[in-house]
Amino acid sequence: MLNLTGKIHKLGEVHDGEATTDFMDQERERGITIQSAATSCSWNDHRLNIIDTPGHVDFTIEVYRSLKVLDGGVGVFCGSGGVEPQSETNWRYANESKVARVIFVNKLDRLGADFYRVVDQIKNVLAAKPVIMTLPIGTEDDFVGVVDLLTRKAWVWDSTGLPENYEITDIPADMVDKVEEYRNEMIETAVEMDDEVMEAYLEGVEPDIATIKRCLRRGTIDLKFFPTFCGSAFKNKGVQNVLNGVVDYLPSPTEVVPQPITDLEGNETGEVATVSTDGPFRGLAFKIMDDQYGSLTFTRVYSGVLKKGDTLLNTFTGKTERIGRLVEMHANSREDRDTAQAGDIVALVGLKNVQTGHTLCDPKFPGTLEPMVFPAPVISIAVEPIDKANAEKLAVAIGKMVKEDPSFHVETDRDSGETILKGMGELHLDIKVDILKRTHGVEVKVGAPQVAYRETVTKRVEDSYTHKKQTGGSGQFAKLDYIIEPIDDPENDENFVFESQVVGGNVPREYWPAVEKGFRLSMEKGVLAGFPMLKVKVTLVDGGYHAVDSSSVAFEVASKAAYRQTLPKAGPQILEPIMKIDVFTPEDNVGDVIGDLNRRRGMITAQDTTPTGIRVKAEAPLFDMFGYIGDLRTMTSGRGQFSMEFSRYAPCPKNVTDDIIAKAEAERLAKQK
Repeated sequence: MLNLTGKIHKLGEVHDGEATTDFMDQERERGITIQSAATSCSWNDHRLNIIDTPGHVDFTIEVYRSLKVLDGGVGVFCGSGGVEPQSETNWRYANESKVARVIFVNKLDRLGADFYRVVDQIKNVLAAKPVIMTLPIGTEDDFVGVVDLLTRKAWVWDSTGLPENYEITDIPADMVDKVEEYRNEMIETAVEMDDEVMEAYLEGVEPDIATIKRCLRRGTIDLKFFPTFCGSAFKNKGVQNVLNGVVDYLPSPTEVVPQPITDLEGNETGEVATVSTDGPFRGLAFKIMDDQYGSLTFTRVYSGVLKKGDTLLNTFTGKTERIGRLVEMHANSREDRDTAQAGDIVALVGLKNVQTGHTLCDPKFPGTLEPMVFPAPVISIAVEPIDKANAEKLAVAIGKMVKEDPSFHVETDRDSGETILKGMGELHLDIKVDILKRTHGVEVKVGAPQVAYRETVTKRVEDSYTHKKQTGGSGQFAKLDYIIEPIDDPENDENFVFESQVVGGNVPREYWPAVEKGFRLSMEKGVLAGFPMLKVKVTLVDGGYHAVDSSSVAFEVASKAAYRQTLPKAGPQILEPIMKIDVFTPEDNVGDVIGDLNRRRGMITAQDTTPTGIRVKAEAPLFDMFGYIGDLRTMTSGRGQFSMEFSRYAPCPKNVTDDIIAKAEAERLAKQK
């Protein structure tokens, strides 16, 4: 796209590590996108702001936060691989963010490519409605171009591989019937968006191309269907049609449902951030990036105009920030700008206290745009600097990395003093350690990966606890009658629920928050192995207080002691993260792969045959999947691939629970020594 629009003059290939938007060393080496990159270009007098996002499931956070600020998307699917598991995740995020999309089925020059099979998968796996706009001419090595169904013309490229070397000709004779069939389908889908056009069509009047485009645009923006194009980006075939589709069918910033605005307390104001240069300035910081020149805050401007030197309010911190420099990004290079207006994506240089998801606005008109919610990490590793000089560099580097990636958490183990890195998967943490070493020059020793276990309760227990302390002067007194039970409602996403049913003032209302606080803080450590608790409900039923000796502190202390007293009676249980796994294997190795997954406590959920092999879908505990990629490559002679994402927490078997408790106890004793 960038080459076609004149933004770059040399094409780089992903598999050679030369893609423009893959500018990190780690991206070039691995041939994958790790962080989203922003750039812009022009096509047919329209300005396009483009964000290239990763496909790998460990980095879906980059997709999620980019979708929050985009008006439209291009979903790219592999012509031979089809709808991959991470495509499902990213498609689901796009549905939740209500982003209109067109589809591009890429790599039709590859062995095993089948456009029609991928279209079926889009229907069946994603439950989406593709509207086919172009059909491929030939497949695999014989793929030469596409037929544009709207104009009934064939676009055929020559063998030079240059995107501009094409001619528009008549449809190949053997495709005429197929073109008419798919064209009629497209028109029938389009006219459903306009009653008058539909009535005329049913009476035999075919709408003109402008009318069809108008109807398709309306349906695409309303998420009723997704215009679907095909081609080969590697061979530069079919890319012009996608660019035309972006301009013709995806919404401009003014056609998207505007973001609702809340006040500083988070209450809805009834206002929306209408995309217009007339309103007060509103922007959402969706990505922080650090480079050699300082911190860059990528910001989507929703309304108003921003000028260099303006002062903006950060509604999350309540502090103002002065905009010293405004730049337009092109991957990792930049152009200075004096102003930005509604619809633009720009980077602000040198902001101090802004994080991902913060709203920047005109201080005279405060208002908050919808904040972002990020998933919790499921895997952790311990890192230790090799000497004191590296320890100081580590603290600075980690501070920058946490600001850049909200799905990357860091904490210090209070007992051992170790630095614990937490992330979304092995690859995610592997790349973070690589960035520490290469980008920030920090040498660290890395521990084995650890699973983020959780604990819960399985029984309902009614109990009572009295806290008394008399040591001269005023004492402490608090009595609690309470119920601890599991939250069984699958619809309830909360991990801790507190409810008070006290009537008659036996526990005065002003002490209820202290009771809730005591239990909530205690939930951070379970009684079996010290992992955080999930899905627990505490109900305060009754109690007692003393007019002089009772206080909020006494009730908080009482609830912490009550937690320690009752939890062992409530059938505590350790939960482990279960991962959704999608393995691609050649047909010859499928038996070995399934046998190996069974040994890893995996449950096979589906098997799909593809032209190039078998896809095995399964669920397995994260603990048993460490190092899986090496074993899979050995079994399949390097041809197997897999992806994995978090599914849910489930109870551990007894033998695993015993091991975890024994290990936690050994660690505790070692720390005491």
